[in-house]
Amino acid sequence: MTLVATLIANPDRPAITGAVLTDARDALGTAHPPRLLHHGIAAECLVDADPEQAPELTARLREALTGQPIDVAVLPAGPHRRKRLFLADMDSTMIEQECIDELADVLGIKAQVSAITERAMQGEIAFGPALRERVALLKGLPATAADDLIATRIVLTPGGRTLVATMKAHGAYTCLVSGGFTLFTGPIAEMLGFDETRANRLDLTAGALSGTVAEPIVGAETKRATLLELRQRLGLVTEDTMAVGDGANDLAMLGEAGLGVAFRAKPAVAAAAHVRIEHGDLTALLYLQGFSAAEFVG
Repeated sequence: MTLVATLIANPDRPAITGAVLTDARDALGTAHPPRLLHHGIAAECLVDADPEQAPELTARLREALTGQPIDVAVLPAGPHRRKRLFLADMDSTMIEQECIDELADVLGIKAQVSAITERAMQGEIAFGPALRERVALLKGLPATAADDLIATRIVLTPGGRTLVATMKAHGAYTCLVSGGFTLFTGPIAEMLGFDETRANRLDLTAGALSGTVAEPIVGAETKRATLLELRQRLGLVTEDTMAVGDGANDLAMLGEAGLGVAFRAKPAVAAAAHVRIEHGDLTALLYLQGFSAAEFVG
């Protein structure tokens, strides 16, 4: 069996040097030469080892590169490496903000709502009740506030457009699945190029938020069920799928995917996911699939 070890740095901070690659090969015990995916930013190297050895090799690689701003992953190098179904969380993943916190800021209660959001994303409190509690605090806010926030505050995470465009260009189906709200996912999915979206719908009265969210709530189980539904619809196997997220309500989806990626995630999520990305931008998910920068679209 063959594994592939991938090293990824942030495009704004190239860190993969010849010395880094030598240290990595020594830690992995491989004689295979490295393949540069993007000079200074991403590289990979084959390792002759069984899949069961991947966690041990990952740990050795991390130890060898301690202190370096480099993400590492050791994954199978088989025919399913390039994924055909991609599901992504939105808040703090495909965008840099938490939309519900930004809505709360319009009302001057961001600190109160953000504290609840953080506890829910850490897995300290259940997502559904936490969402209902926060939405109730937004009662009366004009729905147009979402459009204003998208125009003025919401920032797309670097690399997101390229990630989606490149995967679609190579035949993948993409879905933005969020515990957030359709007021945001529709426009943001269009900006990023996703094929489909799933999210919660806020109830409205005369163009303002009613303080309630339509049931059933899109939470952890819905995210996992969406992955299973789309996988079946497209006739794919588990190994063809990839998901990315940062919070506790993403854990079930990440665990069900062939490749679950924790992106700048909460500690419990980073510990549970197949791969954690802490330094790279979202193009890291392309390097994990063996794409070189020359193959990127958008």
